[in-house]
Amino acid sequence: MNKGRRTFIQGAAVVGAGLVAVREASGLPQQKTDDMQGMPGMKMKGKKQSHGAPLLVETPDVATLPWRMDGNVKEFHLIAEPVKQEIVPGRIVDLWGYNGSAPGPTIPVNQGDRVRISVDNHLPEATSMHWHGFEVPNDMDGAPGSSQDPIPPGGRFVYEFTLHQEGTYFYHSHMAMQEMMGMIGAFVMHPKEAYKPHVDRDFLIILQEYAILPNIKIPNSMNMEFNWLTFNGKVGPATTPLIVRHGERVRIRLINLGMDHHPIHLHGHQFVTTGTEGGRQPESTWGPGNTVLVGVAQSRDIEFVAKNPGDWMLHCHLPHHMMNQMSSNVGPMTRRNGTPGGLDMERGMGMLRQGSAISEENGPSLGRGMGVGSTFEQRISNSALKAESPMQHQGMQMGKPEVSKDANSVPGFPQDAFMEGPMMAMDQMVDKPENFGLRPGWSGFMAGMMTFVRVLPPDKYDQIMELRKKQERKKPMKMDMPGMEHKHE
Repeated sequence: MNKGRRTFIQGAAVVGAGLVAVREASGLPQQKTDDMQGMPGMKMKGKKQSHGAPLLVETPDVATLPWRMDGNVKEFHLIAEPVKQEIVPGRIVDLWGYNGSAPGPTIPVNQGDRVRISVDNHLPEATSMHWHGFEVPNDMDGAPGSSQDPIPPGGRFVYEFTLHQEGTYFYHSHMAMQEMMGMIGAFVMHPKEAYKPHVDRDFLIILQEYAILPNIKIPNSMNMEFNWLTFNGKVGPATTPLIVRHGERVRIRLINLGMDHHPIHLHGHQFVTTGTEGGRQPESTWGPGNTVLVGVAQSRDIEFVAKNPGDWMLHCHLPHHMMNQMSSNVGPMTRRNGTPGGLDMERGMGMLRQGSAISEENGPSLGRGMGVGSTFEQRISNSALKAESPMQHQGMQMGKPEVSKDANSVPGFPQDAFMEGPMMAMDQMVDKPENFGLRPGWSGFMAGMMTFVRVLPPDKYDQIMELRKKQERKKPMKMDMPGMEHKHE
């Protein structure tokens, strides 16, 4: 890496976590309106997009990274930093990500673009940036210790290369445990020649997983079992549905960076897998299916015609990945009233007699763990809370559980990890335009890696789009990255 690249954008002023850059000090040229014509999916007022121009890739709940031109080079700016993220209402966790979110913002480019990406490290330890699947010069690969020195805390490294590939790729830290803290983002390379058949909607979902014990906000990056499974940094029912018009052709790009493979299943439609992390697949390899296995460090593009109206689930089909907070509880929480027989008051109430609540001998452990991590002073189950539990949040719809009169006498009862569905509905807490018109109580049955593909008739589709526009108008104006003038509509 030469000295000029290492000192790129010298003089840029950084003020606190907000990174307020002073444009005059950056030495970069002023933005020209004509530069925006090369932006994938950019809609210009008074101008029509050229036929075959790539669509804007929609990454629900995740921003798209803005950029600006320096001659014939597209410049991007990424900041590796700690982030606080609400993965579901009331559950704010401490993750590591980029530009304020985990996963980081999506980077859209065109095949053939030359890009310059400045990476600032605001973490308390060294990091690096790997461009997963990219065919780039070795000194741009981002492998610490082999192709570059790690980026120290407070440091910067500038990557620059020309992109000759196309497809669904991603960027991530190449420090292993940092990946498990959330450090990944999507990088979409649009082809020079548009794919056929043409799609009307193009979505992207990043799959991640975290091991976060009850009453703890920081993931255990070394744990092998996970209890919070996310789509684009959210868990069901906080995930944002994919809204499509009846009859449209849809592409969904799926990216996985975690410790588990995920069989992603779509209800109501057959699809074909059209791409991998290596780019577009030959059409002769396409075959119908409704579940695609997205392995660790892989991406998969699926396409289908939304010909079946309705609200269709899209989810990982591993049963444990359709749950939230799947961990053993602290204390014998059951639906039975009173103290369990044969125990003194302290143990019956779940009070610990020695050690801490998260110690090895007491747990709580994640339910599938083995060995010392799953040993307890008193073994307990993943039993459900009572309907009258005081733990319910404001806005949560707690109803009467639909169970038989002799339910407690049936071996294995209860098994519903989300407290019998309708008991834990939170429709109001996750209210957003994309959820308009869903059945009352729907949220009680959505958890973990779950969302909807909503195939809507034109009138209902237009109604939701109008609600979305009204909501956007109410939001304060905010630049995704200081100094970067290319906005994405």
